[in-house]
Amino acid sequence: MDTKAFKRSLNQSDKYFRKSLGHGEHVADQMKTEYQSSLIQRIRDNNHVLTEGDVTIHLAKSFGFCWGVERAVAMAYETRQHFPTERIWITNEIIHNPGVNQRLKDMNVHFIEMVDGQKDFSVVGDGDVVILPAFGASVQEMQLLNDRGCTIVDTTCPWVSKVWNTVEKHKKKDHTSIIHGKYKHEETVATSSFAKTYLVVLNLDEAQYVADYILHGGNRDEFLAKFQNAYSEGFDPDTDLDRIGVANQTTMLKGETEAIGKLFEKTMLQKYGPLELNDHFLAFNTICDATQERQDAMFELVDETVDLMLVIGGYNSSNTTHLQEIAIERNIPSYHIDGPERIGADNRIEHKLLHGDLTVTENWLPEGPIAVGVTSGASTPDRAVEAAIERIFQLKGSVPLVAAE
Repeated sequence: MDTKAFKRSLNQSDKYFRKSLGHGEHVADQMKTEYQSSLIQRIRDNNHVLTEGDVTIHLAKSFGFCWGVERAVAMAYETRQHFPTERIWITNEIIHNPGVNQRLKDMNVHFIEMVDGQKDFSVVGDGDVVILPAFGASVQEMQLLNDRGCTIVDTTCPWVSKVWNTVEKHKKKDHTSIIHGKYKHEETVATSSFAKTYLVVLNLDEAQYVADYILHGGNRDEFLAKFQNAYSEGFDPDTDLDRIGVANQTTMLKGETEAIGKLFEKTMLQKYGPLELNDHFLAFNTICDATQERQDAMFELVDETVDLMLVIGGYNSSNTTHLQEIAIERNIPSYHIDGPERIGADNRIEHKLLHGDLTVTENWLPEGPIAVGVTSGASTPDRAVEAAIERIFQLKGSVPLVAAE
C-alpha cells in the first residue's frame, strides 16, 4: 500500500479534519475550568516548592499535560460541539488518563471495544464521526473508516506524525525500520503500519542482541522466537538487517533511544566501514520535546533532597512509567498512582509497582517532617495533581480526609 498517497488523498477529503473545528475559544474556557488548578499555579510561582506544616512539596519543573495532549483533548471536545447529534466514536483512549476518558464518555463519545483481541469496528456506520487519538491510528484503520464513509477527526500528535515521516523515509530507501518501543502500544502499532519492513526493540538489551546478530549472525529461529509479534510479516533477520533506520515510540526514555541509535550506527560502521555507512544506516531525531523535558525535570527533581516520590498518570501511560523508572533507579521510595483517589484516608496508598501489579502500602507517609517529590505524565491534568497534593497535606495535618466514593 502506498501510505503517502493514501494520506495525501485523506488530507484532501472534506470529511477529514486535522485542525480546530472553530470552537477553540469556548473549549479553552471549558478545559481551563475542568483541568487547570490554582494550587498548582501557586506552587509554580513559588519556584515549584510549597511547604504546609510538616510537608514540603517539590514539584517537577516540567510535568503534566503536554501541548500534543492538550490539543487532542480540545479537538475531542470540539468534535462533540461541532457534531451535536451525530454518533461519535474514538478508536482508542484519547490519552492515557482515566479521568479524561471518562469525561468523554460522559459527553456521549463511544469507545471502540476490543473483541477477541481485535477492535470491533462493526459498530461504526456510514455517517458516524470517528476521532483518532493522540497516539494516532494505523493506516489500515484509517482506510477502513474512510472506505466506510466516516467523518474522521484526527488528533494525532504532530510529534508522532514526525516519526511516521521518518519511517516513510526508511521505506523509500529500502531500509528496515528498527523502532524503539513497545510493540503492543497503539503508537508503535500505528508507526509500524507506515513501514514496509520493521522490527520493534523494547530496550538496549534487545538492541544489543540485534546488533550482535548483524555482526556475527546467529540462530534465525531463536531470533524470530525472541521477537515474536514484534516484526513485519515475512521478516528475515539474515537479509532484512543489511540496511536499517532507527525510529522510536515518542514516549520512551530519551537516553535509551539515543543509546540505541548510537549502538546501531557503530554496528553498521563496524560492518560496512565509513564509506558505505550512509547506504546502510539512517537516523533521525524523533524524540518528543515534551517527553524529553519531563524526563529532564525528573532527573533534576531526584537530585533534590526528597524522601519519597509521587508519580501521577495512567497505568498504561508509557511516558509516566519511564518517570517512575528514574526515581526507582535512584532508590527513592516511589508510588505510581493513576489518580488522587488511590490515596486513602487511613494513610494507605494503592499504587502500581514498576512493571508489576497494583499493591497497597500502609503508612506510606511517615511521621514528622517530609519532603515529597511530585510529577505527572503528559496525559495528567493539573487538577488531578492538585487533588493528590491536597490529600497529602490533609493526611499530615489536622484536616480530616474524606475517602473518595
